Amino acid sequence: MVAAVIPAAGMGTRLGGLPKQMRLLGGAPVLFRTTSIFDRHPAISSIVVVAHPDALEDTREILKPLSKPCSVLAGGATRQDSVMAGVGAVREDVSIVLIHDVARPFVSSRVISDVIEAVENTGAAAAALPIQDTVRYGNEGLFTKTASRDGLYAMQTPQGFRRSLLIKAMHQESGHLWATDDVALMQRIGQPVRIVEGDPRNMKITTQSDWKWAQNIWTQR
Repeated sequence: MVAAVIPAAGMGTRLGGLPKQMRLLGGAPVLFRTTSIFDRHPAISSIVVVAHPDALEDTREILKPLSKPCSVLAGGATRQDSVMAGVGAVREDVSIVLIHDVARPFVSSRVISDVIEAVENTGAAAAALPIQDTVRYGNEGLFTKTASRDGLYAMQTPQGFRRSLLIKAMHQESGHLWATDDVALMQRIGQPVRIVEGDPRNMKITTQSDWKWAQNIWTQR
């Protein structure tokens, strides 16, 4: 069985105003738009949403229309803490866990399916896109050397793992170095992570320009 864990405890300070997961996208909160994609996916058996402690009741109310079992619990001080709490709440009969950013409401069913298949074959996988733009270092407001794009990927979610591997990595790293994502945890225990082709529209809403982009994409849909 496959469960989706969706961290949604952040306050979205870079975007400002209402937390992004609570903003209305096409008349419904981003939280619902993102979560409902996993609710509709045939391979997903259950969902765990990790919310801000002050937003638990609002989150449960928003997610009432979902058809699959959905647990809502309080998140921690960091994303990593929230993910650990979410994974800990996953049912014992789940063998694969997908972790997905709540602020990516345009993830496709194809990407979800491909990540699940890759995890079944290798144990760990994540969506990503090769970097196409020129990448340069900068220092004190000036460009310095140009970095090679060869082999560079922009990470997306979902990131998927065999539940046993994810728990092992989290227990080993608990209280140690902070990880930018869950792939980093896998790499620290020596677990290879398969690259799954992402989707340009599977973009994370972070800034005001991202929010305008998301509204335009929703309108076009």
